[in-house]
Amino acid sequence: MTAIEHAEHGSFLYKLDPRTKVTLVLFFTLIVFIVDQPFVAAALMLAFLGLWFAAKLPFKKITTYIKLLSTLMVFVIVLQTLFGPGERYALKPLIPESVPLVGGMGSLKWDGLVLGAVIVCRLVALMLLLPMLTMTTSPRLLALGLTKLGMPYKAAYIATTALNLIPAFEEDARIIMDAQKLRGMRAFEEGTLMDKFRAYPSLAIPLLTGAMRRAQLLGIAMDARGFGAFKTKTWLEDIRMSSVDYWAFAVALVFTACALFLNWTL
Repeated sequence: MTAIEHAEHGSFLYKLDPRTKVTLVLFFTLIVFIVDQPFVAAALMLAFLGLWFAAKLPFKKITTYIKLLSTLMVFVIVLQTLFGPGERYALKPLIPESVPLVGGMGSLKWDGLVLGAVIVCRLVALMLLLPMLTMTTSPRLLALGLTKLGMPYKAAYIATTALNLIPAFEEDARIIMDAQKLRGMRAFEEGTLMDKFRAYPSLAIPLLTGAMRRAQLLGIAMDARGFGAFKTKTWLEDIRMSSVDYWAFAVALVFTACALFLNWTL
């Protein structure tokens, strides 16, 4: 399962208008970056996690994301702890400040650790937001919603087509890796981290070549069907705002007001 797979299971998120979901995702993305208190950032992350389960989306997808981002999360926390701002030390500098160039290095800062935790909470929150949009909205309705919001149809089509191609690229990557395993290459399964880095070009080059070939075929198919020949675009179905959408906006505003109040008062 990929981040853009569409899951039709009748959850309340699926019933929302695509414009509502796109607007709320952009709005919450902005709020995630505004919040800078660790407890509030963690509360946002947990709220999005609860929304994920309420929407009946698979938990396995979250664990996949965590595995992919775990190295980045650890790196961010270590980097902020060692080199982040702050004067509260968990471990004072091992090298005195008077030493040229490297003076003050080797310290562990509480403030940096807290900032790293906030950044990790932001990453996880954003990691949950986009799949909740794409997995509960069909690409056709997503393109219609983006167009209704004022985005040119060509841009909306490009965005949704790019999302649709992600599963195809993932399948191509699996096929390439399986072909390499048949030839005795097991760096991605049994190799060390450096072995995996060395093996990535053998995966990236054929994957990039296949992507270019797929893009060329898609362009030919679009030209053959006269894509862009008419300025107006007709749709097989239409979308309408309902009371559920207005309730979603109301709940989102109340939740945001509480989060900002706590962020500015703590």
